[in-house]
Amino acid sequence: MTTPEPPSDAAAPKAPEPAPAPTRRAAGFHPGIAFMRLIAPLPLPWLRALGWLLGQVLYGLAVPRRRVVMVNLRLCFPQWSVAERRRVARETFVRFAQAWLDRSWLWDGPAERVRERVVLQGAVQALADPKPTLVFAPHFYGLDAGGMALTLNFQRPMLSIYTPQPSAAVDEWLHRGRSRFGEVQLFNRSDGVKSLVSALRKGGLLYLLPDMNFGPEESIFVPFFGVSAATVPSLSRFARLARAQVVPVVTRMTPTGYMVEVMPPWQHFPTEDVVADTARMNRELEAWILTMPAQYYWVHKRFKTRPPGEAGVY
Repeated sequence: MTTPEPPSDAAAPKAPEPAPAPTRRAAGFHPGIAFMRLIAPLPLPWLRALGWLLGQVLYGLAVPRRRVVMVNLRLCFPQWSVAERRRVARETFVRFAQAWLDRSWLWDGPAERVRERVVLQGAVQALADPKPTLVFAPHFYGLDAGGMALTLNFQRPMLSIYTPQPSAAVDEWLHRGRSRFGEVQLFNRSDGVKSLVSALRKGGLLYLLPDMNFGPEESIFVPFFGVSAATVPSLSRFARLARAQVVPVVTRMTPTGYMVEVMPPWQHFPTEDVVADTARMNRELEAWILTMPAQYYWVHKRFKTRPPGEAGVY
């Protein structure tokens, strides 16, 4: 299975410019996007049922990616039985498929429908504060719904780091979908941080997703469920560069849509120790994963980069 490129960020990069407007690209027709627009008006239970079916098919056919999920679960949850890991692995493929199909109405459905299905709760006042704010948004499958909730409910610039897609049509669709509400500025991941930090210091909300393995160049090794994991320390570094508060936002898929929970701002963050800060980020993330293990992005090769001398796990 080829998984779609998730929204992602670099560690402490080089000098970003906003990603080019998608209208400058010759997109053309794309059958997958046409299908998504066709199913956007369907009732949510129908879409979720279709996602359940698609997830079962992916679990059966995408053998290499299923192995990645099983390795991740074995490393992170050695206390689980094989049967339990298989159950969670099957469910994670279902959640993956359901979240992908939900992008149909998130990106092309009426705003009223999005507001009805995506519920914002928790310490929302923390995001109304005009101070520079880093939104720590882990890679749960509902992350696009979480970003949509913020652009719908807050009148302040939303900043995000953007990975251009190989297909011009898909690139335009993703770009337009993620920026359809509010004031959204997308910065190219291949560039650096100068313009991004400047926008953040001016009161922007940076929707940051640093909990992935982007290789050894910009990563440090800190524990993730007790396993040494290459992790970009961008949350700590951006917070220091922009003198920004960190507000976690965790999005949970529910039968009626998504629940987007805003956590209180972290206290005593960042510190002078970027390794300790990044280890804290992973510890906080572990606690949230334990409440909904099948909704985390286990299809990613989280442990692909190993410390010197350690053998590969995939």
